[in-house]
Amino acid sequence: HRGARPNDALTLMKSRYTAYALGQADYIIRTTHPNHPDWSEDTVAWRASILAFSEHTEFRRLEIIEFIDGEAEAFVTFRAVFGEGEMVERSQFLREDEVWLYVDGAFCRSKSLRAFP
Repeated sequence: HRGARPNDALTLMKSRYTAYALGQADYIIRTTHPNHPDWSEDTVAWRASILAFSEHTEFRRLEIIEFIDGEAEAFVTFRAVFGEGEMVERSQFLREDEVWLYVDGAFCRSKSLRAFP
């Protein structure tokens, strides 16, 4: 979170989960690919949305289910457990200019998870 670049998408996935738990919105923004549906040039509103999610969510556990590594594209399927529920997501990451970025994710399932904008 202090400037070191994750060596692979799995490390980036774990660091993003931790950044959400710690309310480090700038890290989330910096590690999100411009093709992500939530990506916005309005970083003030985007940052506020991330902070609202972080502040109202109890992060309990992250479990890695599958990691498919590649040179320029990788996938991580994970289970995140929160105070109010859990979710399973398959995330896509792209490596551009030697930097891994989170592109998007497909929810496999979620249970009693509040949604924040």
